[in-house]
Amino acid sequence: MPGRGRSTSTGNQFREQVAELAEALDLTVDREVEVGRRLWGSKRRIDLILTAPESGQRLGIECKFQRTPGTAQEKIPAVIEDIGSWPIDGIVVYDGPGFSANMRAYLDSTGKAIALADLDVWLRLYFGLELGG
Repeated sequence: MPGRGRSTSTGNQFREQVAELAEALDLTVDREVEVGRRLWGSKRRIDLILTAPESGQRLGIECKFQRTPGTAQEKIPAVIEDIGSWPIDGIVVYDGPGFSANMRAYLDSTGKAIALADLDVWLRLYFGLELGG
């Protein structure tokens, strides 16, 4: 399929960018963790699981990057719904110029999604880390 390798690469690069931010905050990062099955039967993989080493507190993260406008963003409400089935708290971290203003507004309204630009402070608050560091 044309362009598929490029979008996968971009998605993987985005996931690694999120992982690097978490590691810079001294959080442990596990990648592509299998956790049960989705509603339609496929294996559920959480992109990243962050763990605070001292407390053991965990957070799952789905990383979504959209380079160009299109229907891929329409799958995100199902991802938000799926997070409710995880055995840990979870969020979607998103970025990219392809998300419409309406989708960004929807994501922000769910309380389960955060723009990459806001992630550092969000993680600091969630894990009880020092702010502004």
